[in-house]
This record gives sequence, C-alpha cells and structure tokens, in this order.
Amino acid sequence: MALFGPLKPLYRTEEDGKALAKTLSWPHLIALGIGGIIGTGIYTLTGVGAGLAGPGVIISFALCGLVCACAALCYTELATLIPTAGSAYTYTYSAIGEIAAWVVGWALILEYSLACSTVAVGWSAHLVGWLEQGVGLQLPAFLLSGPASGGLVNLPAVLVSLAVMGMLLIGARESATLNIILVLVKIIALGAFIVIGLPAVQAGNYDPFMPFGFLAREVEGAKVGVMAAAAIVFFAFFGFDAVSTSSEEAKNPGRDLTIGIVGSMAISTLIYMLVAGVAIGAAPFQEIADSGEPLPHVLRSLGQPLIATLVGGAAIVALPSVILVMMYGQSRIFFVMARDGLLPKAVAKVNAKGSPALITLLTGLFVAFFAGFVPLKQIAELSNAGTLIAFVAVALSMIILRRKHPSVERVFKTPAYWLVGLITIGGCVFIFSSLPLISQGFTLLWMVIGLVFYFAYGFWNSRLRKEKA
Repeated sequence: MALFGPLKPLYRTEEDGKALAKTLSWPHLIALGIGGIIGTGIYTLTGVGAGLAGPGVIISFALCGLVCACAALCYTELATLIPTAGSAYTYTYSAIGEIAAWVVGWALILEYSLACSTVAVGWSAHLVGWLEQGVGLQLPAFLLSGPASGGLVNLPAVLVSLAVMGMLLIGARESATLNIILVLVKIIALGAFIVIGLPAVQAGNYDPFMPFGFLAREVEGAKVGVMAAAAIVFFAFFGFDAVSTSSEEAKNPGRDLTIGIVGSMAISTLIYMLVAGVAIGAAPFQEIADSGEPLPHVLRSLGQPLIATLVGGAAIVALPSVILVMMYGQSRIFFVMARDGLLPKAVAKVNAKGSPALITLLTGLFVAFFAGFVPLKQIAELSNAGTLIAFVAVALSMIILRRKHPSVERVFKTPAYWLVGLITIGGCVFIFSSLPLISQGFTLLWMVIGLVFYFAYGFWNSRLRKEKA
C-alpha cells in the first residue's frame, strides 16, 4: 500500500452507467478554457489588483501568467496521459495516492465553487453599474450586497448562479456550444476596449510603477505590493484547468485536450496583457481601484459613455460563461470522487444526457449561497488558495509519473519537465505566502475538516481500497 493510500491505475474502464458521454471536440475545449480564463479576473479584479500594487499590477498579471503557463504544460501532459474526468484529483490519485487525492479534491471545492461565486458577484457589480449609468435604473441597495457589506443579500449574484446551474442540467454539449457564443462576445468587447483606450494611454499614469513595492507587506492591516496583487489576480488565469476536467467527454483526448489547454492559455494571456496595460495607462490606478467595473469606468472617463455601456453590457452577457465553466468543473470533480466511493454513490449517477444532474444541482445551490452572502475579495482569496494547492499537486504528480512510468507513451510531453514542475511548485508556494494570513488560516482549517470527513466516510467506502483488500 502506498504511503498516501492506494494508487489509481493510469487507465481503467468505468462501470456501466457511470461514464460521461463523449460529446466535446477541440473548439468546445478552447472556448471552455477561454470562457473560464477571461472573465471576472480582467473585468473586475483588475481594479482590486491596481489598488494593491498600482501600475505594478501589470507585473502581477505577468508573474501569474508565467506560473499558470508552466502549470498548463503539466496539466496538458497529465490530461492526455490520463483522459478521465477529475482533473487534479484524478492525477494525484494516480501518482501519489488516495489520501493526497482527497486533499486535492477538497481543495478544488474552494477553487471551483468559490470561483463561481466570485464571478457571480463581479457580474452583479457590472449589472448594477450598467443599469444605473446606462439605463438610469436604481435597484434597492439591500438586495445588492451581503450582510458583511451592509446589505441583506446579493440577489443578482444568486439569480445568475441558479440560471447557470439550470443551463448545465440541460447537458454538457449544449452548454459548451452556448459558451462558444459567449466567449466571442467577450473577446469582441475587450477588443473594442483596447482599440478605444490605446490612444488615451499616458506615460505619467505608470509613474510610480510600484508605489507599494514588490513583496507583499502589511499596511494598516492589509497586504499590499505586487505579490499581494498577484495573490488576488491569480484568480484571473486558472480557468484553463477546467478543460482537463472534461477529459472523459473529449472525442479525441490526445489532440483535443492539447489544443484546448495550451491554446486557451496562450490566447487569454495575450488578451490580458493588452487589456491591463491599456486600462492602467488610460486612467490613474486609484480611480480603477475604486470601481467595481473598471473597464466601463475607464471608457466613461474617456468620454465614451455609449461604448462603456456596450462593454458593460457584454460583460453582463458573457461573464456567466465563466460561472458555467467553473460550475461544470466542480460538478465533474464531485462526480469522480463519488464514483470512487469517497462521496455517496448517489452523487455519481448521470441522467439520460450523460450529465451528473444531482451534483450539478447541489453545486449550484452551494455557489448561490456564497455569491449571495460573502464579499468579492474574500471569496477570490479563498478560491485562489484552493487553486494553488491543486497546481502544486499536478506539477508534483507530473514529475512522479514521469519518473515512475517513463516508458508509457505520452501524446504531449512537458519540455524540461523538472524545471517547469519546480517553477510551478515554487511559484504557487510563493503566491500562497502572499495571501492574507486569515485566508491562509481558513484554508488550513478547511483541509483539516476535509481530512476528518475522509476518515469518517471516504476511507471506509473507497471503491479502490475495497478492490485491493
């Protein structure tokens, strides 16, 4: 028996009735990745990051992009080597063992579910700004924020979460096809922002470039600096890993997953650098930091209210695609954990369309609760913590499997795998250390709760452990 519990074989045939339908091709997967990456991170968290790092938030985006690019290479190798649903959870199960896999799966709850909630809150801010500035309609303040912000509930965030849940219940292919349309809307809107904002860029807005320094440091009880911003805007990049959760549903995993993961990461990083550079250069970073919808705000400050309304409207239409991608990923993680016996088996049942309906419903309700009652910044911090744990596990799993199974044919091989793996691990640890202490503490508490649940239920009901007994 492995130190961290039994190891899952690299390949296995799943039980009848518990396999997902193969309905996705590479255009769906590229759109799935871009749909997950380009969203609240660039539309909303650009402002939050600017408040922590000033113009240096551009470096924060670049550093996060580097770490995530290395992580994307690790994901691509493992997704094509182990074309089964489950993403980081499944890879860790195959390389390190069941207990470590459970920890990663538990961390992925923070990543996907809270990522959905983060985007829902960002979507709500854009809706409110669009209605007030573009249409002149004021919504009741107590229905636009949770108790921590002086309101009752963020009702728009709750409603959009439930609407996306309903879309996913229809089926994966139908959801992915709609996602392609929403991704095109987002890219067109961001392209319009770049074209209009670029002529207004002023060099003076980049000076001083790092007003709060590079390393994260405490100022009046809050961490600031380029790395503090990186710990927040890291959220903007990790949507690509949702593509790997679709491995089992890809028609041609070797080709489709490679194109989907690497392609979506490359396209999204380029768009992020352009948009962030233009936004910071066209308006003082203090103004951007104070806005919940920074891109429309910049356009309004440039005397372009109509374009601002259109870009804000595009965000309202397209941001739900990010919620769709993340909720899709979370439901698949829960599905595989249940199929492995670590969660109740009822969760692993699929409907006539090959979708895990029950877990999608439960995930949607969980997401709606956090979106309705928890502030944006806190949700993003906790979501990032879960993602960082998952990325470390994937990089480590890639290195271990390359060493343990060097002769297994790989459709995609990570170049300089030791270096790429260590950059991913080191970068993620560094970013985690830049998170606020309260977020680090809550993450560790969450892990302890997860281990208690595992040893109370998962350990005794593990399908693989029973097979090996």
